[in-house]
Amino acid sequence: MRFDDILTRSPVLEAVLRSAHLIAQTDASVLITGESGTGKELVAHAMHAASPRHQQPFIAVNCAALPETLAESLLFGHRKGAFTGADNNHAGLLTAADGGTLFLDEIGELPLNLQAKLLRFLESGEILPLGDAQAKRLNVRVFAATHRDLFTLAERGEFRRDLFFRLNIIPVELPPLRERKEDIELLLNHFLQQFASQHQLPRASFDKPARQQLLRHSWTGNVRELRNLCERCSILLAGREIGVTNLPHELRNPGEPAHSTSFSLPMHGVNLDELERDLLNQALERTQNNKTHAAKLLGISRDALNYRLKKQLLA
Repeated sequence: MRFDDILTRSPVLEAVLRSAHLIAQTDASVLITGESGTGKELVAHAMHAASPRHQQPFIAVNCAALPETLAESLLFGHRKGAFTGADNNHAGLLTAADGGTLFLDEIGELPLNLQAKLLRFLESGEILPLGDAQAKRLNVRVFAATHRDLFTLAERGEFRRDLFFRLNIIPVELPPLRERKEDIELLLNHFLQQFASQHQLPRASFDKPARQQLLRHSWTGNVRELRNLCERCSILLAGREIGVTNLPHELRNPGEPAHSTSFSLPMHGVNLDELERDLLNQALERTQNNKTHAAKLLGISRDALNYRLKKQLLA
């Protein structure tokens, strides 16, 4: 991923990317902020590719997915016998990134004790693997990313203030998609073409009313939400022109709950399999076994109806 691969017509994002390209030429640590789905990892990849370290490793770590009991070992490494189950030496991800870049996604989820060790590394360039008596010097550039407000977390004592200020020397803040409406049609066309090629299907398209509806949408999931919509439509509506009625409920009716029903769960509960079987039978009886109409009555696709009928041995 390079900067040229990031699609945008937005002056706001273009300005951010120009700054990021300049920062990439240096060796400074970088904090990339922005809502979930705005492309923080893509920008980190692009910065690494534009940096003098581009031929060296780029190691990405999701701090939210690190098991707390193993996080220190995974990042900093350990010596054989350092703890129960440490049957071999483990170099750690920082060592794997030596000479290159370590990208710490969701840095706000890193345990406080590891934040202290990370700060020590950023200031000294040294790590001390578990069970090792001698520190090891590494040459690793660190990019960190978060969708959270680290300053507020630091004020509440949930993130180390000193680490925040050490990382926040050069912040890169990505705007949400709702602030770059110029990019929505550009991204729609790109993803529809991408998924048509990827799944070897005829290319779908959105008609003008559907596109206008998508331009009005708030896109709380940002580019990731738009990408997922395009993949879903590319598969389920391949080769078709997609209208407003084909859009998911939350896009057709913003602000309304996706599912509304007058059904109340009885105090004694229900047998879900029996209830599903009964509803399937009722829908088929009412439509004289017309599966397309039965699926519409149940608010599901024909493929979903067929799947449920097979599951209930009704097909």
